[in-house]
Amino acid sequence: MNATVSVAVKAHHHSLKLMGCGFVLTAVDANPQKAWDAIRAGETEIRRIEALISSWREDSETGAINHAAGKSPVRVSPELYRLIERSIRISELTAGAFDISGTLARYYWNFNKQENPMPPEEKILELRDKINYKLIELNPEDYSVFLKREGMKIGFGGIGKGYAAQRACEVMRSMGIRSGLINASGDLMAWGKPPGKNSWDINIPDPHDWEKSAFQFTIPQGSVVTSGNYESYTLIEGKRYSHIIDPRTGRPVETIKHVTVVCPQPEFADALATGISVLGKEQGLNLVNRLNGVECIIIDMDNHVELSNGLINHT
Repeated sequence: MNATVSVAVKAHHHSLKLMGCGFVLTAVDANPQKAWDAIRAGETEIRRIEALISSWREDSETGAINHAAGKSPVRVSPELYRLIERSIRISELTAGAFDISGTLARYYWNFNKQENPMPPEEKILELRDKINYKLIELNPEDYSVFLKREGMKIGFGGIGKGYAAQRACEVMRSMGIRSGLINASGDLMAWGKPPGKNSWDINIPDPHDWEKSAFQFTIPQGSVVTSGNYESYTLIEGKRYSHIIDPRTGRPVETIKHVTVVCPQPEFADALATGISVLGKEQGLNLVNRLNGVECIIIDMDNHVELSNGLINHT
């Protein structure tokens, strides 16, 4: 008589630095080889996306678009074209509060967590004139992208990590990993369930003390993305300014300290968290409460907490 051997299901974790931030890829499976093959495939996919969307690399498609700004259209891969297309749709949804052409702000503002002088007004106006998603021209016939104004740049700092997490998840699931977690410096994509539990435990850190949790909840599947002013910011005459720039003014966000978005897709959650930070509490909540399957937590600079309707109903 043959005895049945029970093989324990385990979570396998891999930490690394990609896209300028820390990633942790987790695969849950009883077969370690299967889990690690999937994790390595997920890492390879994130590296591929990084090479595609890196605006600071001259040899990337994004770098080519920026180099040709105001001069000529650049034909790109269907993948990058569609990512830009989706980004523009989110710009339209948020009335311009999210804008991939806002990446230029890092050349005008210094978000080094230190005291810095206010940029001259003429520099802010110069920046403002170069940020406008409506100046990104797409041609579906040849998948070309044209930035209409010389000096413009696009970048995917507000959506790229979410897209990478989403693609890594898809790759790992295609290899038979039914449960896993992608953590891109706090931008999470979860599916299935961890060993011995029915859902993933999510802890949102307190902006004032990262050792403590401000909110705790569980999700069986989906994404949780947090955007805030505590990791990257500038101080001007003692006042903290967020690294998130309002594309419509060229100035940093001043009223919102923290936004967490919960929804099925990390790409959308990533971009929406940025957009809500710019829109502010009232407009941000109004937008989220109109979207199916999307919830958010907003903390303003006075530490007032606002929850979207779905979270209010579950607290």
